[in-house]
Amino acid sequence: MKSKFQWVYEELANQIQTGKWKPEELLPSELELVKTYDASRETIRKALKLLSERGYIQKIQGKGSVVLDRAKIDFPFSGVSSFKELSERMSMDVETTVVAFDEVIPDLDLQDKLQLTSEQKALRITRVRKVDGERVILDKDDLVHSVVPGLTAKMSENSIYEYIEGTLGLVISFAKKEIVVEEPTEEDLELLDMEGFQNIVVVRGRTYLDDARIFQYTESRHRPDKFRFVNFARREKL
Repeated sequence: MKSKFQWVYEELANQIQTGKWKPEELLPSELELVKTYDASRETIRKALKLLSERGYIQKIQGKGSVVLDRAKIDFPFSGVSSFKELSERMSMDVETTVVAFDEVIPDLDLQDKLQLTSEQKALRITRVRKVDGERVILDKDDLVHSVVPGLTAKMSENSIYEYIEGTLGLVISFAKKEIVVEEPTEEDLELLDMEGFQNIVVVRGRTYLDDARIFQYTESRHRPDKFRFVNFARREKL
């Protein structure tokens, strides 16, 4: 059975998502929420804490709970992080579903991408990411099979990088990425909530271990309304 504070949290989160409370507006005070939901002050505080942790509000002393703009989530482009690490860092409400998990014999294109021979196997994983209940990211990963022995679909729902570093003891070092805007494919339209959207933002990249071995080619396909791709740049004097 759902606890009272979780129910209050979901009610308020839904109101923010549907626009009842807009960015930069104040939520009702704790006392008003106590009366509205016939709940204790502790229950309301727990619900507000969860809203804050998941990026819906910012509590400002002397002012109250200010609604944050969640229309676009800042998605760092330059780092090498797992989706799990990013979602926890940005307090996103997410869910991952593995829709395909297959051993494949690499064709010429995949041999080139992963620097494999025709005798080596690859692991192809397709995952759908829900953010705030909407299917907005399609992640397609090809991995060198010999680098990730024992990896399962269930582990992939959690974090592939966590398995590679935490269980296998390998060190993920760097990635080379490109970002483009394309028309959605039939697969995008089938697996993502794309109604009303004519483009998709695609981040393609190769990721390497600390010995400079490539182990992953990834194609991460994002619905364009949900994310801002950000980078940190420092001016260098010539």
